[in-house]
Amino acid sequence: MRSDAERLRDILDSIDQIRRYSLKGREAFERDELIQVWIVHHLARLGEAAARLSPSLRRRRSVPWK
Repeated sequence: MRSDAERLRDILDSIDQIRRYSLKGREAFERDELIQVWIVHHLARLGEAAARLSPSLRRRRSVPWK
């Protein structure tokens, strides 16, 4: 089982990867299917990591998790 720290690292890594490709702009996103898949993949990875954070960590943070 992965720890909260590992999941939080996954979230931060996904944000970095999304940022990296989103800097290419909306036109690049709209015309390049690989960029679309890359960003959607990392959004899903981010969501899965956030969904699996422990309840105790969620209670300690004032983040609207849903």
